Amino acid sequence: MEGGPSHIDLFDPKPLLNQLAGQRIPDSYNRVITAMGEFNSPLLGCQRKWKQHGQGGTWVSDWLPHTATCVDDIAVIRSCWADGVNHSSGVCQMNTDSTLGGRPSLGSWVSYGLGTANNDLPAFVVMKDNSSPVINGPRNSSAGFMPAGWQGVRIIPGSQPIANLRAPAAVTDARQRAKLAFLDRMNRRYAEEHPENSELEARIATYELAFRMQASAPEAVDLTTETAATQSLYGVDEKETETFGRMCLLSRRMVERGVRFVQLYSGAGSKWDAHSRMESNHSGLCKATDKPIAGLLKDLKSRGLLDETLVVWGGEFGRTPQSEKGDGRDHNPWGFTMWMAGGGVKGGQTIGSTDDLGLFAVEDRLHVHDFHATILHALGIGNMELVYKYKGRPERPTLNEGAAIKKMFT
Repeated sequence: MEGGPSHIDLFDPKPLLNQLAGQRIPDSYNRVITAMGEFNSPLLGCQRKWKQHGQGGTWVSDWLPHTATCVDDIAVIRSCWADGVNHSSGVCQMNTDSTLGGRPSLGSWVSYGLGTANNDLPAFVVMKDNSSPVINGPRNSSAGFMPAGWQGVRIIPGSQPIANLRAPAAVTDARQRAKLAFLDRMNRRYAEEHPENSELEARIATYELAFRMQASAPEAVDLTTETAATQSLYGVDEKETETFGRMCLLSRRMVERGVRFVQLYSGAGSKWDAHSRMESNHSGLCKATDKPIAGLLKDLKSRGLLDETLVVWGGEFGRTPQSEKGDGRDHNPWGFTMWMAGGGVKGGQTIGSTDDLGLFAVEDRLHVHDFHATILHALGIGNMELVYKYKGRPERPTLNEGAAIKKMFT
């Protein structure tokens, strides 16, 4: 959910916040530097209605009625925290575990660690819901210092899922094969003379994958083969949910075909960044994503895929209890909510907590390092055991830090 969804309006109810609405934050709270520098702005009450759902009594606001029906499969983590106070560093850390660019993304680490389960499709694909660029752009799915073959490949919902995948009508299959074979000979001759250049080998593999995808990718993204009931489950047949519904349904089809890591962006262009008009901003975005996400969870479960598929929800940070511009909230990396489902995660539980106003994580605090370590643990990868040597230095996905939260799975 790019831009930072508000945990205190979605999964983390704070009755005291409404009692103190309009007042300044108590002096007992440690002062932090907020993105917009308005730490002492009046507190903004939550207008949502809250209910407990499922056997575990998980709290969910009325903005997410469909997700609320799935909470027995979801573990809500209310105590996440991060280091980036702005979008660039926050999105970078949530993708690469570092606030500084240049490191491999989590999807690249997973692809490197597990390899591919389908040689005709990318191991790591990325989709977004509109034409606006996600902040930091392709660097979010970059392989960093790893070979380029581990980077994410963008999938575009529609008739041409991967840009420039189809050859022009005038180019026959035989002609294209001959051209690629000639290019391959030149590349391999150069590679033999320059064995230290690993990027060239990755480029050769990418050309070969692209050629194979010309046959396999169109079938994988063809939603016309899905039943009307399945498309309705994801909201593909409704205007407000069609785009994200297609992305979630495509995700299930990718998972079925052995794609290791699928990343979806809702609100590309930091649309969840509700510095003002919180109600209208989150209302529309929740409406667009709630049914598709619930549909994905239910569909995976009905097909016996949820146990082996880890679904992760969240943003780069949450929102502050203080108001901004009267009816919005600022960035909050000090305490926010993420959730996981499937992949061996024990659902129906809530882990950790923030303080009484939702500003700071206080119990079972989970840094992004720990969050990534937990994701890797669910996939059978130890975050300290997965190593890539770069210029003689052993590099690890969580910067030699972080520990998986084992209670997620018990």
